[in-house]
Amino acid sequence: MPHIGKFIFTLSVCAFGALAFGVLAQAQQTQYPKPSDLPNPYHLVEGWPTLPTSMNGGHWGEVIRVSIDRSGNIWVFNRCFNVVPAGSATCIERGAANPPILEFDPSGKLLTSFGAGMFAYPHAFTIDGDGNLWTSDVNDQPAVLGMSAKNSDGVVMGQEVLKLSPTGKVLMTLGKEGVAGNGHDTFDRPTGVAIAPNGDIFVSDGHSPNAHNSARIVKFAKDGKYIKEWGHLGPEPGNFDEPHDIFIGGSQNHVYVADRKNKRIQVFDQDGNFIAAWTQFGQPSSVFVGKDDTLYAGVSFPDPTAKKGEFRGIMIGNANDGSLKAFIPDPTDLGKMTDTGTSASGIAEDDQGNIYAGDVGANNLRKYECVKKAPCL
Repeated sequence: MPHIGKFIFTLSVCAFGALAFGVLAQAQQTQYPKPSDLPNPYHLVEGWPTLPTSMNGGHWGEVIRVSIDRSGNIWVFNRCFNVVPAGSATCIERGAANPPILEFDPSGKLLTSFGAGMFAYPHAFTIDGDGNLWTSDVNDQPAVLGMSAKNSDGVVMGQEVLKLSPTGKVLMTLGKEGVAGNGHDTFDRPTGVAIAPNGDIFVSDGHSPNAHNSARIVKFAKDGKYIKEWGHLGPEPGNFDEPHDIFIGGSQNHVYVADRKNKRIQVFDQDGNFIAAWTQFGQPSSVFVGKDDTLYAGVSFPDPTAKKGEFRGIMIGNANDGSLKAFIPDPTDLGKMTDTGTSASGIAEDDQGNIYAGDVGANNLRKYECVKKAPCL
């Protein structure tokens, strides 16, 4: 009887694997339009938002993520208006004049800013249904550019997820600050956070490179208790190679993961069951899904005719079937970029259909509006 049970289990695993690979192969074989062949029904809003000159002379540094609260205000997680090291700018010793967290109203007026001294290498950022902020720090170095990464308590910043109130009070900590690991209570460079409607917490763990080869999704209950995890380093469906962003949304509240180095978006249910792997979106660094099941991903595509051999932008598609709808090319000269991959490292959409993109490589925060009379999504 044990041998029969083992045989049935093996068949089940093989059947799931065959189904998963079948879904992936189908996505790869389907002919999708090139980004350049897709419409762009949006235009860039110039001069948004308004930054005070006291913050880096009114100029952005690396912007990693953007999110929108229930009132429609736009929150930004940035690397303290810094640009070095390029692509991973540090907040160490940037001071109160360069806060990593900012809140703007829809007109672009700055309302709130805080967070100085709390982060070394800002990365994950989202807002839950109660208006609380969720952040991560992927720093794994005791010093950056010769500066100590220790905070005021003498602990090396990084390797944790923080839940903050809208005023910056720490409400919960996941992981152990300054400690790298891949256990139930440690992370190794956690890249993204998503909060389910019931309060469950999902963390994408494993910014590349990391000491433990972490490449997984970790699920916690609302109170921070570990529930489960799935995935490890690898190309197979359900595994990851630098899961760079995570989002829960759409009509099905599926889990969407920007599996960056595998060059695909993976879709799961909230128990971690594999649904799809989509390569047609290019190499994604960010993913967002609207209430109408529109998926937005900040991506790059190889193109030998383009400067630096690629072009970048926001790919827009259907979150249920992976079909492509539109493409917003990045307005920045790629020859002037300070980072590789897409410059849209964070994306959000408001209730009016405006799109917001945080730029790491282009050092900017972008807002897009629908072109008048265009069939926007």
